[in-house]
Amino acid sequence: MMILTAICIAACAVLVAAEYMKHRTLRVASKLLASAAFVGLGLMAFRIGHDPARVHYGQLIFIGLVLGAIGDAALLGRSSGAFLAGLGAFLLGHLAYIAAFAYLVPPTGWLSGAGAYATVPVVAGLGVLALLWPKLGSMRVPVIAYVLAIVTMVVAAIAAWRTDALPDPQRTRMLIGALLFFVSDLAVARDKFVAATFWNKAWGLPAYYAAQLFIAWSLAGL
Repeated sequence: MMILTAICIAACAVLVAAEYMKHRTLRVASKLLASAAFVGLGLMAFRIGHDPARVHYGQLIFIGLVLGAIGDAALLGRSSGAFLAGLGAFLLGHLAYIAAFAYLVPPTGWLSGAGAYATVPVVAGLGVLALLWPKLGSMRVPVIAYVLAIVTMVVAAIAAWRTDALPDPQRTRMLIGALLFFVSDLAVARDKFVAATFWNKAWGLPAYYAAQLFIAWSLAGL
């Protein structure tokens, strides 16, 4: 598992360099390798146990990791169609993570479980939508759906973190992963709708791959 983690980190570093150099072949190879590594990590980390909630959690988290890798492949394209395909894959991935968290904490308990912490992702999500709104055009509906999904995922992760549904450090890894995913999405949104610069990749890509690694590692030891 440590080897796959190291491969993912190294491939991400190469990917950032490839983005800086605008080297397409290296970009494609390193991105696919990094994504394959976190999927492999999730597969290795997950072990079928006796607790049904944790079994379903692990299965859905793995599905989310696979959908994330599919989204990464889609975003290798530069067209609006490629962006929408990637957005769709990541949206489904978030829904898989949300469903996983629902096995740990029922949805009716997410807001009360997250408590005041829930205001942070909710306010941040609304703020991002407000800033991007004039620039979204025909993409308003899919972006609204995506922001709703990522905010819901973070709130659900916070609620699960505040319970003993998962042992520590697994639930802390899960929460860190969800938060880093939110941060990485800010970089994607800024690059697509505000200003397409290398610096969005420089902080967004490490945040994204760290997020997926933390989420995959949340399966270890269940």
